[in-house]
Amino acid sequence: MYQDKVEQIKTDISHAQANTPEELEAYRMKFISKKSVVGELFAEMRLIPNEQKKAYGQAVNEVKQLAETKFQELIEKVNSQKNGTKSMDIDLTLPATHVAVGGIHPLTSTRQRIIEIFERIGFNLSEGPEIEDDWHNFTALNFPENHPAREMQDTFFIEKNPDIALRTHTSSVQVRVMENQAPPIRTLSPGRVFRNEAISARAHCIFHQVEGLYVDENVSFADLKQTLYHFAKEMFGKNTKVRFRPSYFPFTEPSAEIDISCQLCGGKGCNICKGSGWVEIGGSGMVDPNVLENCNIDSEKYTGFAFGMGIERIAMLKYQINDLRLFTENDIRFLKQFRSFL
Repeated sequence: MYQDKVEQIKTDISHAQANTPEELEAYRMKFISKKSVVGELFAEMRLIPNEQKKAYGQAVNEVKQLAETKFQELIEKVNSQKNGTKSMDIDLTLPATHVAVGGIHPLTSTRQRIIEIFERIGFNLSEGPEIEDDWHNFTALNFPENHPAREMQDTFFIEKNPDIALRTHTSSVQVRVMENQAPPIRTLSPGRVFRNEAISARAHCIFHQVEGLYVDENVSFADLKQTLYHFAKEMFGKNTKVRFRPSYFPFTEPSAEIDISCQLCGGKGCNICKGSGWVEIGGSGMVDPNVLENCNIDSEKYTGFAFGMGIERIAMLKYQINDLRLFTENDIRFLKQFRSFL
């Protein structure tokens, strides 16, 4: 009697059709799965007399192979129909789907713009380690042993080694360049720096600087002024005013702070410029002869100037941002505003 049942299942398999994934799954459940009619045939093996088991087993295996072969044919059929439907559903006259794109971070775009300005007047790029020794970060730059910058409240020192610290400025890169390169030197050193300061709208413990150095024969303060005038006009516009205020830095003499007319109020006075109409963007000065001698450069033959600016400060003025913390909070609402800026 089992022969009739086997033949009926073969017939059902031969006539089975599937045009959709749902119908294909229904076929699998009926003929392929463990609880299918083929699975039931295998389960009935224990009821077959011993002398008929061999023939019964061969017949059931034939049914199983037939079911699996048919299943593969139906899979190919459903897939071909699916692909054909997709191609027919495409309307080539529809406008393209909008794809959301990212943007350059304002600090990155500001850094790139600063580099571009100085590269066009002959400055090359130099980089150095963020973890520095005392010589490159302080001593070679003419910092006295009792200078406040060496204290824990200003510098992040590496634990158990007071001579190793996170660099407080990228001037340390300039020292490394002067140690390994003979004048003339004209280099720009952008990078991340660290200072032990309270985080606020105007200060952060991690920020970015870019420092420039020019060492050659007969370099003067006039060269420094003209270089920074050029930068300010290129970065902020031709109507930007620049002024220099006398200051002090251990590694330059004479030294000056660099101010530009406030970009937010046009020099009229606001809370950003504290009503003065001027905003400081960095420091500058002529390289102290002691620094040149520390780097094995003859201070009788060569002179040089150096300057340093905070990239965050430049970006705040350029894009009229009033809170320094926005640069590091990764608020997508803030970053979306800079998608078109290069």
